[in-house]
Amino acid sequence: MMDADALLPGVKAAAREAGRLILSLYDSGHYQSEHKDDDSPVTSADLAAHEYLDKALRALADIPVLSEEGGDISLAERQRWPRYWLVDPLDGTQEFIAGSGDFSTMIALVEQGQPVLGMVYAPVHDLMYYAVRGHGAFKVTAGGETVQIHARHHDAVPLTRLRVAISRRQDVQWVRSRLHTSLDCQLLPLGSSSLKSCLVAEGGADCYIRIGPTGEWDTGATQCIVEEAGGRLLDLSLEQLSYNRRESLINPNFITLGDAGLPWQQMLVQPE
Repeated sequence: MMDADALLPGVKAAAREAGRLILSLYDSGHYQSEHKDDDSPVTSADLAAHEYLDKALRALADIPVLSEEGGDISLAERQRWPRYWLVDPLDGTQEFIAGSGDFSTMIALVEQGQPVLGMVYAPVHDLMYYAVRGHGAFKVTAGGETVQIHARHHDAVPLTRLRVAISRRQDVQWVRSRLHTSLDCQLLPLGSSSLKSCLVAEGGADCYIRIGPTGEWDTGATQCIVEEAGGRLLDLSLEQLSYNRRESLINPNFITLGDAGLPWQQMLVQPE
């Protein structure tokens, strides 16, 4: 196995530099935007960060890079990779375009189908979250302080109040329909998917439910961070997400849980 901990300083530097490139275009407003074949937006900031990270990460470790902006690689080829970089250069492109500031760069190192290093950097807020498998999860604040983070655990069961992170563009009624009516739910709207999962990882929310298409690059980094913080990232049947196992790189709908010890099956309304 690769020494992920030894790679961490280089990954931090790469994430910050990608964030600097994105922020320069965000602040100036001098970027181009178009729609991909799936109708999702992409900007010149996405592409600039992708090009930089593709070179920087290969220089750190000479292994393949699977990026949202270069993900058209067959399963037959990907299955030959024992390890690879999994990257979303700009998670939250819609938030970037809208000017909310809630976007990030995501980098994961995946080995044998599991993320063993996760990095999320939000340049507008100058916030960094990272984890290496077996070494805990951490947050670097805008002031430069590094603190270990832990998901929120509950002593009292059954749970009656739930803090739920949701997308600003999420169907609120759909989220409520997934939770039993006995729960008092406080909904916390945010932008980037990664930042909502990191909010769960640091105990600011109990869960984040995601409905709608995401790619494996949207969850690889945060899965490592959330699990090292004591939480879980699962599909809505409460099975662990998998990586590099299918031809499609699209994730199922998923939920990020802070307290894996709670009876979530009883709190979620299961799909029919």
